[in-house]
Amino acid sequence: MKLLLTSGGVTNPTIHAALVDLLGRPIEECHALCVPTAQWGHPLCGPGSVRGLVAAEPDFRHLSGLGWASLGVLELTALPTIGTERWVDWVRAADVLLVDGGDATYLCHWVRESGLADLIPSLHDTVWVGVSAGSMVMTPRISAYFVEWAGAPDDRGLGVVDFSLFPHLDAFPGNSLAHAERWAAGLGVPSYAIDEQTAVVVVDGSVEVVSEGRWTHFDA
Repeated sequence: MKLLLTSGGVTNPTIHAALVDLLGRPIEECHALCVPTAQWGHPLCGPGSVRGLVAAEPDFRHLSGLGWASLGVLELTALPTIGTERWVDWVRAADVLLVDGGDATYLCHWVRESGLADLIPSLHDTVWVGVSAGSMVMTPRISAYFVEWAGAPDDRGLGVVDFSLFPHLDAFPGNSLAHAERWAAGLGVPSYAIDEQTAVVVVDGSVEVVSEGRWTHFDA
């Protein structure tokens, strides 16, 4: 799977160009599934924000509203009840999964519980575009600093990549560089703090930061 791990989505021409390169053709020729699941685990999200994502409303112009050839919804909490014989083909037919933010531990739980985690290694050409928690879920650790779901057993992510992510750098009072430094110090893995104009691209284990904004790398 090819990863475009962002804080705020495809917010500038540099990230847009990286996405098109990962897709191998223009966005308007690609078929997308949006994944709203992480939103249900976060107290600041709910029916209104989920509607905005799936309806590609203006606030989601950097993700679901990019002009895809088609846009469907993949709600992970539903998948265990319908059987893999239905939903696996939906995922394989998609060019890209648009995985929105919310709570990364809740999302991690449902990526595993749904069976999507088992499918990921075989999705060689599929692009995963994460926003905030949708990016953090791919990392080994999220840190208790970002856990909002009361049911989270720990702060572990899927571990698809070997680094952690601190999103929304400078976007909120609690997301300053000083906060990021304290967050990184307790992780035990390399990490990046990224702002809304930055993304991390991962293809076949190769990692590249693409940015028109501010980002910082922390060693383990």
